[in-house]
Amino acid sequence: MHRMAQRGLAIASTIALLAAAGCSGDDGSGPGGASVPGVTDTEIIVGTHMPLTGPASAGYAKIAPATKAYFDYVNANGGVHGRKITYKIMDDGYNPANTQQVVRQLVLQDKVFAVLNGLGTPTHTGVLDFLKSNRVPDLFVASGSRSWDQPDKYPGTFGFNPDYTVEGKILANYAKANLAGQKVCFLGQDDDFGRDSLAGVEKVLGAGAVAVKQTYVTSNTNVAPQIGAFKAAGCQVVVLATVPGFTALSIGTAARLGFTPQWLVSNVGADHPTLAKQLGAAAPLLNGMVGTNYLPMQNDTANPWIQLFTRINTSHNGGAPFDGNTVYGMSVGYLFVQVLLAAGKDVTREKVLDAVRKGGFQGPGLAPLRFSAQDHSGYGGQRLTRVSGGVQSYFGPTYETDEADGPVNEYAVTPATPPANGVPTVS
Repeated sequence: MHRMAQRGLAIASTIALLAAAGCSGDDGSGPGGASVPGVTDTEIIVGTHMPLTGPASAGYAKIAPATKAYFDYVNANGGVHGRKITYKIMDDGYNPANTQQVVRQLVLQDKVFAVLNGLGTPTHTGVLDFLKSNRVPDLFVASGSRSWDQPDKYPGTFGFNPDYTVEGKILANYAKANLAGQKVCFLGQDDDFGRDSLAGVEKVLGAGAVAVKQTYVTSNTNVAPQIGAFKAAGCQVVVLATVPGFTALSIGTAARLGFTPQWLVSNVGADHPTLAKQLGAAAPLLNGMVGTNYLPMQNDTANPWIQLFTRINTSHNGGAPFDGNTVYGMSVGYLFVQVLLAAGKDVTREKVLDAVRKGGFQGPGLAPLRFSAQDHSGYGGQRLTRVSGGVQSYFGPTYETDEADGPVNEYAVTPATPPANGVPTVS
């Protein structure tokens, strides 16, 4: 069995126990301007790397199939400028070495037009320079690392998620307003995910306000030392910058140790259906958890985006379990179709990048998309969520802020509604 898959199984088994207790130099138009990699008169091929197995597969393995389902729906409705979208999904097991291998295959062997929504901070960081040197559009990375927002260094890379510093500021703003005087502690992944999140928390609460700071690595599923340190220090609020498996491990371990803080959880690891599945009989431990999100809630059946995505999930995704990861994957697909339409029928890599830089896109998101020539960061805000009675719901306003020292402000713009047939048109 693949080592990363074994680690994924180790996470699952631990939680179960807790519950019981050649395109180099291409300019986008091909040699002599005659052809575009991945593009024919009838097809456009894009690819991604995703953790279909391994320690981050819980929940995340649903994202790319949901994106593909949206593309299949668009294909069934005529495609984009007469072309059908082919989505090549490669499993990297959340292992950076694997990511480099599969992305090289997508670019050099499969000749994809672009890499779309490659997932993970440690994984995607290792392919930035390769994609840049091969001039492959690197669109809507599935991570909130600030690394994707470097227009001068990586002009072809764009984020999608709100960056982790923005998120950290929004969670800390909640703690400052509602949990004043309580001892705040922090557990984060040992990479830019954790570091950027902590930076956001400290921008709002102050550099000395986080009493205990702990990290984890995905190869070690024992978080008892970190959670034990929080209990020993008397932490009352714990901010988690964790992938779903480690959110569940942290909350389950805390229960085993008799430790019951207020959990404030990154959107990355706060999807309730995913966590409930991981925790099994211990799912009630999630009640009271505060998280963030910026897309329609998966259980909001009155929301027109959820109605659309539910229909597509049934018709083109085999009726797979519907959760926040499904919503996320289809939202990415919707945005990519918008970008392809804006780039025009005679699409090139540079035209696609120009379309993203031009911005102006609206979709399911509650917060603004910030794409411009100077900003490649994606969504710029979030709304708070809470689990109550086994149901995850939004509360309060949507907030937006920056990754620097700007204030956390309310964002009151009404989200867009989907087109009648669920397929965007050229604006």
